[in-house]
Amino acid sequence: MGILDRFSTIVKANINALLDKAEDPSKMIDQYLTELMESLAEVKKETAGVMAEESRTRAKVEANRAEVQKYADLAKKALQAGNDGDARVFIAKKQQLETAGQGLTEAYDVARGNAEKMRQMHDKLVGDIEELKRRRETIKAKVAVAKTQSKLNEFSSGSEKAADAISAFERMEEKADRMLDREAALAELNAKPVDEAAELEAKYGSAAPAAVDDELARMKAELGL
Repeated sequence: MGILDRFSTIVKANINALLDKAEDPSKMIDQYLTELMESLAEVKKETAGVMAEESRTRAKVEANRAEVQKYADLAKKALQAGNDGDARVFIAKKQQLETAGQGLTEAYDVARGNAEKMRQMHDKLVGDIEELKRRRETIKAKVAVAKTQSKLNEFSSGSEKAADAISAFERMEEKADRMLDREAALAELNAKPVDEAAELEAKYGSAAPAAVDDELARMKAELGL
């Protein structure tokens, strides 16, 4: 796995791991930032190494080109001096350097591409971190509101339970009232029927005692009745 692929995998793994276990975003957002800052430090270190490699390969390409130009100039001087043999030696050396230079140029192109990708990764990671920092307080505020709403929902649930309990008590009270009414009706039905004649007989059947009648007559005489 190349260095770029490796760091891309590291960053994605960190993000995915946090998302998988994110239960409280307000807490996880800080951990997420910490993970990204650690990744950024590692990316910075590797980006610096890749950029240094780009500089080294570029220096080798430039040095090779200078050598090629040097032996080309020497070959021309040898020819001007009439030394074809020396010119051939210089030209052969120049061709060897040109062949080596092709490989150096290819290596430089790869190093330059890697450096550019690492710089892009670095810049994107920096941008993501800054964006996340800006959004952190908003996320935390939303989580706080959500928690409050959750508590309200719990209280609402408790109120519903209380209402259910009150309704149940009312049903039991109605049932108790019906039981009392039924028992009272049964008691009334079970009572002996009233004998009006017997009641009047008790009222008029027995005469008042003589002593009472005498006292009554005396009082009327006194009163002139």
